Amino acid sequence: MDAACNNDIDDIEDISRDERAELSFPNRGPRVGRKVRPIKPGLATDADAGGACAVLPSDQLGSAMVWVKTFGCSHNVSDGEVMAGLLQDYGYRLVDDINNDQAAAWVINTCTVKGPSESAMSSLIRKGKLTGKRLIIAGCVPQGDKKHRELQDLSLIGVTQIDRVVEVVEEALKGNTVQLLTKKALPALDLPKVRRNRYVEIVPLSTGCLGACTYCKTKHARGHLGSYDLQLLASRVASVAKDPEVREIWLSSEDTGAYGRDIGSSLPDLLKAMVAELPADGRVMLRVGMTNPPYILEHLEAIAEILQHPCVFTYLHVPVQSEFEQVVDTLTELVPGMQFATDIICGFPGESEDDHKDTLSLLAKHRFPHTHISQFYPRGPTGSTAGVTHTRAAGHHSNGSAGGGHKRRTRQAGAHTKGYTQVLLMPEPGLLGSVVEVLIDSSARWSVTGKVVSWVYRCPQGAWSGEWVLVGAKAWV
Repeated sequence: MDAACNNDIDDIEDISRDERAELSFPNRGPRVGRKVRPIKPGLATDADAGGACAVLPSDQLGSAMVWVKTFGCSHNVSDGEVMAGLLQDYGYRLVDDINNDQAAAWVINTCTVKGPSESAMSSLIRKGKLTGKRLIIAGCVPQGDKKHRELQDLSLIGVTQIDRVVEVVEEALKGNTVQLLTKKALPALDLPKVRRNRYVEIVPLSTGCLGACTYCKTKHARGHLGSYDLQLLASRVASVAKDPEVREIWLSSEDTGAYGRDIGSSLPDLLKAMVAELPADGRVMLRVGMTNPPYILEHLEAIAEILQHPCVFTYLHVPVQSEFEQVVDTLTELVPGMQFATDIICGFPGESEDDHKDTLSLLAKHRFPHTHISQFYPRGPTGSTAGVTHTRAAGHHSNGSAGGGHKRRTRQAGAHTKGYTQVLLMPEPGLLGSVVEVLIDSSARWSVTGKVVSWVYRCPQGAWSGEWVLVGAKAWV
């Protein structure tokens, strides 16, 4: 099993862990230029902010402390990693959550998929203003709603403008406001990064989607489907797979199954090209990201073949939508040991008692190891804003052998089986980033526990540093 990632991080749920690894890629992209397009003098004034927003002397620009905080999905996490990497590459000093009070500037990378994540952004903005921080708001909230009441007179970075974070931070520290929200070409894939988890590389496949879901506001931010070139993505995987610490590569997208439809390609073609670049010894595993049912239906047999590859997790995140059961039943039949994660929205406008009972029956039938349950949150101009009928959860029908959205901090190391079940192990020197075989000796609601019985691959840089962290890995049990 390879000790690679922290406890389960959902594709669309907020991620609370922020373990900042001091790592950036050796193949760094070019430094961001300093020319600034739209500059509006004056950030939030002292009177507006309630705190002292001092302008940094010019000799401190480029070396000030900056806090990068990300909410949301794995795609958003990847964007945050890129912004952190660009800032560190330029000379800025990154601080973690505990020391954010020491930072002169806060880069808040936002999520708009649900109300609580947007509320968390608002709370941080208010706190930052009270403590005199220079605030830069990035991600889906400003891109989807630049007129948001909390964003007035703040610097804003759109989802395709993350490669300009250095100049925006620099201008903010000078006391200026910069708002870069114009959509442009997708950011390069080889920009420097500071990974949130040094054993997990997140590779975005595309931005946007082909859907128009009435409950989703993300479409307003990420827009229509825009896919990266297949060869560029395969080259990125080949480069990342050579990193001695990377154990899991997560493919991220708003809808993975729709990849390539805008450029004459397809998800199976991409996955075949990526798998060909992975090490033959199996030390690097590929995780296919969330897919909505409609756009993967025609590819099920090809996807089933790829999911059986020894370097691909037999795991897929499929939300409950139309044609959901056709996807689940087909892949379950074709792929031995196939595991699914799914999403359930409770209290959707118009949901009846019978609808809710059907949801419970679905969960009882499939007993998904990972079920992400959320009440319905009205998301502005998306079409679904009517009253809520149900808010109760149905989690008692989930199989309890593997962790879903539960976040735990424990003095154990974490691993993943090929089916993406979380395995907890007692840390020992050299374990992190290594591949081991384990014997499972107990199970709990969110995970199983085991003992190392043999070593398959030892990570050259995986020596235990004395810090207790929850990482993850694949495991042959």
